[in-house]
Amino acid sequence: MDVLIVGAGSMGRWIADAIDTPVAFTDVDETEAQSAADAVGGRAVPLETDERFAAVCLAVPMTHVARAIETHASNAERAIFDVSGVMGPALEAMDTHAADRERVSLHPLFAPERAPGSIAVVREEPGPVTDAICATLETRGNDLVETTAAEHDGAMETVQAATHAAILSFALATEPVPEEFETPVYEELRGLAELVTGGTPRVYADIQDTFDGADAVAGAAHRLADADSEELEALYREAAEQWRPTGAARADGEASGTQTNETDQ
Repeated sequence: MDVLIVGAGSMGRWIADAIDTPVAFTDVDETEAQSAADAVGGRAVPLETDERFAAVCLAVPMTHVARAIETHASNAERAIFDVSGVMGPALEAMDTHAADRERVSLHPLFAPERAPGSIAVVREEPGPVTDAICATLETRGNDLVETTAAEHDGAMETVQAATHAAILSFALATEPVPEEFETPVYEELRGLAELVTGGTPRVYADIQDTFDGADAVAGAAHRLADADSEELEALYREAAEQWRPTGAARADGEASGTQTNETDQ
């Protein structure tokens, strides 16, 4: 089984290594396609190739995946799948342009350098080719999380868009402080800010362009900024109630009869 990987970036290289099958790369940057092919022992083909492969994998930015599927569906003999990170638009494009082939959407929920890990999967139209690919991913230590496009994309509004917006807002709104002044909460947030800002800006921009979530973070910040003391306490309890595990004992000062501050945490 041979696979054409459209996109020679980090995710394209990761999937090429993970599926353990002969691959060819194509990319808008021919030099990157050749570099990726050399790195995994594959080959590079022109972006306009009419060569057909058992499967085509779209490893392109999520804002371009629908167009890439339209362009390269004809290169797929038996199956088409993507690792773009957005499932609704990808599967809709597959349904439109590759309705007679196996169709699967995969989203590795980790950066390539942190593999293996959890991979969300929607098997829109599974078959022998995509089943073999998924089985190989499992043998590599990945945990396949079966889901739906709606469930996945809805979760990404929180897991990615809102979370990244909150962390980047912290990074933009604050300044580093001397280490001796750091509290445990600040230290955790600083670490997250360093992790996020060490990534690729375009990837984070694509996520914000694709998923809602940042507006909710901005709205919550405005609620906090405008709240008086009583309102802020109410917002604190609202947040605590939302995140408290079901049945967990209350751990706030009101329940224990004591008062805590951040440095105690």
